[in-house]
Amino acid sequence: MMLDMTTVNKLNEMRITAMARAFTEQLSDPQYNEMSFEERFGLLVDIEWSRRKNNQLTRLLKNACIQDSNACIENTRYDVDRKLDKSQILRLATNNYIAEKRNIIILGATGAGKSFMGNAFAVAACRGLYTTRCVRLPDLLDELAISRGEGTFRKTMKAYKKVALLVIDEWLLSPLKDVEAQNLLEIIEARHQTCSTIFVSQYSPAGWRAQIGEGAIAEAVLDRIIHNSHTIFIDGKISMRERFALERQNNL
Repeated sequence: MMLDMTTVNKLNEMRITAMARAFTEQLSDPQYNEMSFEERFGLLVDIEWSRRKNNQLTRLLKNACIQDSNACIENTRYDVDRKLDKSQILRLATNNYIAEKRNIIILGATGAGKSFMGNAFAVAACRGLYTTRCVRLPDLLDELAISRGEGTFRKTMKAYKKVALLVIDEWLLSPLKDVEAQNLLEIIEARHQTCSTIFVSQYSPAGWRAQIGEGAIAEAVLDRIIHNSHTIFIDGKISMRERFALERQNNL
């Protein structure tokens, strides 16, 4: 028994805590005596593996900065008027597009549920143990501008290049200044064909050019996005807020 407790203490010292607790449980339960060493050890490894994967998922979700805590693919609404292709959504939720270094463009009017969908794909990516980051384009542009001023632009770009999935909300809602367009091209170029980005926008790609500005930068940005992206268009006669309000009213 002393040797067993020494083993437990060593496991805890190595921070293999789930395995330590499970081993202690095995020592106190005679039923485990009927199992082979391989079976008992396999159970211990499974428990520790699950703990580490759960902790990893928790860290990924926290670092992703997901705005909607309820967002997930299984909560997606497929109302007829939204005209969502369920098979496309479920296929993209497997994260194959991330493995293929492709992008997603999510389009729709205000209140259509675009941000929810972007957040849902972010959750799916975290569940797949991909590093993920959600950010509004205005905040991203501010961050890039500040890093240029502080001389840390390359460091910031390197950090964004390491993120497997970047979800950019409020994509090109307003026209960009020249320096913003240049910074945007830098980050798009850094991630091109090396990782995936989701662009959440009210405007179709045909309207992006006017927001970026005419010229080579706009052409370069569009070329790196449009030809390597899946597109999801969310329709709907009413906004999601109105839809939920009507449902609450009908349930009274």
